[in-house]
Amino acid sequence: HIELTTQQSGSHTNNKTLYRKKTKTKNNSTCLMSSCSSPHRRAHFLHGPYPATHFGPKACILPNPTSVMHIQDPASQRLTWNKPPVNVLVIRKIRDESLVEPFKELCRFLVEEKQMMVYVERRVVDDTSLSKDEAFGSIRNQLCTFREGYDDISDCIDLIICLGGDGTLLYASSLFQGSVPPVMAFHLGSLGFLTPFKFESYKTEVAKVFEGNAAITLRSRLKVKVVKDMLQRTSLQPYSQEPQQQQQQEVLNEVVVDRGPSSYLSNVDLYLDGRLITSVQGDGVIVSTPTGSTAYAAAAGASMIHPNVPAIMVTPICPHSLSFRPIVVPAGVELMITLSPDARNTAWVSFDGRKRQEIHHGDCIKITTSCYPVPSICCHDLVYDWFESLAQCLHWNVRKRQARLADVSDSSDTEN
Repeated sequence: HIELTTQQSGSHTNNKTLYRKKTKTKNNSTCLMSSCSSPHRRAHFLHGPYPATHFGPKACILPNPTSVMHIQDPASQRLTWNKPPVNVLVIRKIRDESLVEPFKELCRFLVEEKQMMVYVERRVVDDTSLSKDEAFGSIRNQLCTFREGYDDISDCIDLIICLGGDGTLLYASSLFQGSVPPVMAFHLGSLGFLTPFKFESYKTEVAKVFEGNAAITLRSRLKVKVVKDMLQRTSLQPYSQEPQQQQQQEVLNEVVVDRGPSSYLSNVDLYLDGRLITSVQGDGVIVSTPTGSTAYAAAAGASMIHPNVPAIMVTPICPHSLSFRPIVVPAGVELMITLSPDARNTAWVSFDGRKRQEIHHGDCIKITTSCYPVPSICCHDLVYDWFESLAQCLHWNVRKRQARLADVSDSSDTEN
């Protein structure tokens, strides 16, 4: 993030603006470069300059010395290393035999040529196609393994490399519920909207990242807290000792609340900063990040938002209303979803398509923007990569070109 502060004197804002970029990372191995803007040159940002705080001769925003405005500068949003990276996590798409050879080639390159400590999942190493390969045995014995849900590797990983599709990057994000190391994703899956790198040039691309000064996109995540009221289910769970149970998730794409297997409409209430906004009657509702706006939300009719835009999207799923349009709210608000008092059935919630669970009366889902984004390394830059993905993966605005008219006379004849 870019931490922006302004110096004020009297009733006017000083022209000198200082920008401090910072990220909290494990072992202080990565950071973002620092820069200071010139007092006479206007900085260009993806979503505008720092707004004025005085309006006319007498009005202004109430001063708050503790407030800090966080924005992202796409022109200088680049990754560098405080210390050389040592530990690399390689995530491979499971149940895809076509990725076995690229996986072995990458691990051999990282271990033998770059002298890196490579971490992989236990189930990947135990794959029969790897265990039977004697030529890969020496490399296999040097790999560090872990198991999801049992081993915590969040304190020791410097870089994540994904081999697969978008689901592989989503899975990598779920492994880090706090600060996330930089992620480099190679397109070896089906869609590849979030995976800009081609594996054919992996040696050159990985070497560039190790050297530093790579463009990155800070993909915001959602911090989701599910609070379950166990007192409402005493008849079903008479031995529950705790009145409430809480779970927390970091979500990269979206939180989906739907009607599950029930044939009734889903009927949930949506609150924004404690105020009831509306009730959703339909198949459900999607709360997504800008990164998730090109996933399930896009299929449900939402707009596609660049991942640098600080926002949360709320998209109904098949609402039983002709006027319920998708909305975008500021990233700093807290959304809360509960079952409506007159709901005929329960609801179900999932997080990036995983860990699906049932929501009963008295339960609530609290959603806000997380302070731990996913630093996704760009192949070119954060603007070009996004539009390239729109064109190549979703065929955005693909249409046969209109033929030009031969001359002016033909145009007048056609109009007449």
